[in-house]
Amino acid sequence: MSEKDGIPGPELLAEARKLLPDVVAVRRRIHRAPELGTHLPRTQRTVLDALAGLGMTATPGRSLSSVVAVLEGRRPGRTVLLRADMDALPQQENTGLDFASRTPGVMHACGHDTHTAMLVGAARLLASRRERLAGRVVFMFQPAEELGGGAQHMIDEGVLGGTDDPPVDGAFALHINARHASGTVRLRAGTQYAAADTVRITVRGRGGHAAGPHKVLDPVPVACEIVQALQTMVTRTVDVFEPAVLTITTVTAGRAFNVIPETAQLVGTYRTLSEASRRTVREGIARVAHGVAAAHAMTAEVDLPEGYPPVRNDPAFTAGVRQAVSAVLGPSAVHELPHPTMGGEDFSYVLRRVPGAMAFLGACPPGAVPGTVPDNHSDRVVYDERALAVGVATYCAVAEGFLAMAPGAAPWHADPSAAT
Repeated sequence: MSEKDGIPGPELLAEARKLLPDVVAVRRRIHRAPELGTHLPRTQRTVLDALAGLGMTATPGRSLSSVVAVLEGRRPGRTVLLRADMDALPQQENTGLDFASRTPGVMHACGHDTHTAMLVGAARLLASRRERLAGRVVFMFQPAEELGGGAQHMIDEGVLGGTDDPPVDGAFALHINARHASGTVRLRAGTQYAAADTVRITVRGRGGHAAGPHKVLDPVPVACEIVQALQTMVTRTVDVFEPAVLTITTVTAGRAFNVIPETAQLVGTYRTLSEASRRTVREGIARVAHGVAAAHAMTAEVDLPEGYPPVRNDPAFTAGVRQAVSAVLGPSAVHELPHPTMGGEDFSYVLRRVPGAMAFLGACPPGAVPGTVPDNHSDRVVYDERALAVGVATYCAVAEGFLAMAPGAAPWHADPSAAT
């Protein structure tokens, strides 16, 4: 493919690099003032300010601090959605950066500030190239990815199209990763992120004096037994080729050294790659908790709220992403992700509705060895900001490549053998 085919080439990366200082400035403004959940008024204001004057409509959300911006190309065509999440995490930053968070106990530890800045950069670059576009680009700036399922809220508000707007035909998102080589892009066809669900178990016994455990029903050792039994349940009921991870992260019981408590609480998460293993683990948790508690004449209350479903990349769209991004970055910068990650991502709600894909952008800090640095969700995670230009170019390559295809065509024309 070449420029005359509507597919961008290496010049797109050169244009993205010219925007890098502005993209970094937006990133640092957001990083200094992180916000949590659905209410991100300062971040929303930063995005709206950055999009002003680009000749596109930008609409704030109704139920949360989202922004949906739409860029119309010169000719009619399909609609592609590009998404960035904007919320931070409830952590105290420990990076030592001169633009570190000024909000105590809140930090952009998962790189959502970089996602937002890169998508702003992509909006600026695509706006300057709108004469090339046949169709429209929807920019989805989303709160509440970490907690709250902001993607579903935005779908409910019409980000994927509706009565008055054309439907979205394809969707793409990037997620930065400090442990991957800087400037590389990784993705895979099929499942890329696991389903992320929650476990809450309360073991109910009968409290009393710690000196007389035979006179009470002590829930603490029973809770401990349940933790161990859950690990055995996973390894002996889930197909090894459909992996599952179950982790109990919080054990809470009692407040005094000489009092056996009435209850013990377990909280954790389970991650699965298919609906079959998700169902197996869910049923197994309830069976084990109730069974172990009953064996000790106690009861267990089990709450298993469902979280995000798996992120599944459409094979044809994924092949198209590889083709378009390789043309811009060079084939050596685009890698096959060998296996899914057991993390969770609510972009899955978008990909349940439209074909699309999510990719990882490597941003290992300069001078560091990939795979050895603090990872996302660490209070010490640091990213190579030079990689943000690669992210901008990647967003734009996907949008231009997808819109270059004829309306009504398959999700993406590409060599089917490129999909795995």
